[in-house]
Amino acid sequence: MKQIKITQIRSRIGRPERQKLTLDALGLRKMHQTVIHDATPQILGMVDAVKHLLRVEEL
Repeated sequence: MKQIKITQIRSRIGRPERQKLTLDALGLRKMHQTVIHDATPQILGMVDAVKHLLRVEEL
């Protein structure tokens, strides 16, 4: 399965609680933190919900 590298590039301050919880579920807790996940439909759905806060690259 292919993997994606997800980096938080914008702040969570002032965002709705639901978006903050989505970032937490992805494992992103700080600015410029990077995590690697398998590109499952669940992960891609979460990324799509907060795509304006993230940079996503395929590995």
